[in-house]
Amino acid sequence: MAKEIENVDYGLEKIFAGAQDFLPLLGTDYVEFYVGNAKQAAHFYKTTFGFQSHAYRGLETGSTDSVSYVLTQDKIKLILTTPLNSKSPINDHIVKHGDGVKVVALWVEDARSAHEETTKRGAKSYMDPIVEKDEFGEVVRAGIYTYGETVHMFVERKNYKGTFLPGFEKWESDYNPEPVGLKYIDHMVGNVGWNEMDIWVKWYEDVMGFENFLSFDDKEIHTDYSALMSKVMSNGNGRIKFPINEPAEGKKKSQIEEYLDFYEGPGVQHIAVATNDIISTITEMRSRGIEFLSTPPDAYYNAVPQRLMDHNHELKEDIENLKALGIMIDADEEGYLLQIFTKPLEDRPTLFFEIIQRMGARGFGAGNFKALFESIEREQAKRGTL
Repeated sequence: MAKEIENVDYGLEKIFAGAQDFLPLLGTDYVEFYVGNAKQAAHFYKTTFGFQSHAYRGLETGSTDSVSYVLTQDKIKLILTTPLNSKSPINDHIVKHGDGVKVVALWVEDARSAHEETTKRGAKSYMDPIVEKDEFGEVVRAGIYTYGETVHMFVERKNYKGTFLPGFEKWESDYNPEPVGLKYIDHMVGNVGWNEMDIWVKWYEDVMGFENFLSFDDKEIHTDYSALMSKVMSNGNGRIKFPINEPAEGKKKSQIEEYLDFYEGPGVQHIAVATNDIISTITEMRSRGIEFLSTPPDAYYNAVPQRLMDHNHELKEDIENLKALGIMIDADEEGYLLQIFTKPLEDRPTLFFEIIQRMGARGFGAGNFKALFESIEREQAKRGTL
């Protein structure tokens, strides 16, 4: 199946001129969740996020150990996978972590080369290259471990014209709520343990050829109670961005510590998905039952003109509309961005989503960190984990 490269140009090629080119990445292929009940999870993501039925693999297609539902919205593909018996190793992941991200699949021209280049640079292999075939052609896949039990899968699909992957069939469904306007994955954030951020920064540099193009320390990311540190890693063309967080010392337990406690180890903290009209997207998602973090106080929105720096004249959205929905605003030299964060989507306070609209800005909302983390701390206090 021909796949269009994500229509995103952050102008990062010059910034990443020093990045190595041994691992050319074309974009995010899919994200696979291990979940306790894929059928019900698929219904949730269709109903609330507007994802569409796309492909299916299960007993009816000859898969006797697991079932997977593939959902799409524009360029985003999610796989929801559940084991079909107690002997499946997928169970171990779910028992330990709860529902969460297992695989972040990266679209490549040559999966064999990607696996060879990364493993010889120190990556631990998850899956040696395999060729999967059906009447629509073949796909080559190979995988390596990153932080925790998370996996990067390299997917080569240039010789495949099927619905998704061999072994899957088209998923026909009468129930397909309208999309909410989500376009592509902007970035994915990983949480790692104490003093592990720089270890994984070096891993992405050495193994994947990524560059660290933004860093935030606990002096920038803190509240009166908690703190964290973060570094943003990106590949050479800027299409793949993985911020990495670690806890920092504070008076109380940070959101990163809470995540590590309940996820029982490092893992994907949140997935940021882009929209071209965040007001419409969030209005629709709220009407479908998605809960977002609490709205920042009036003082936050009163300071928006100062936060926008030289971009006030570019702001197309009404501040009162943004305030009513709890959408935050930040700016950098290139423009501004709008963002909002869901509450955790699982009963464990782990995985959540960010909805982001970029109006030129290439940053990650550093000016919003304090308001965001104070909102998260209010939720932590309710849970008794602050």
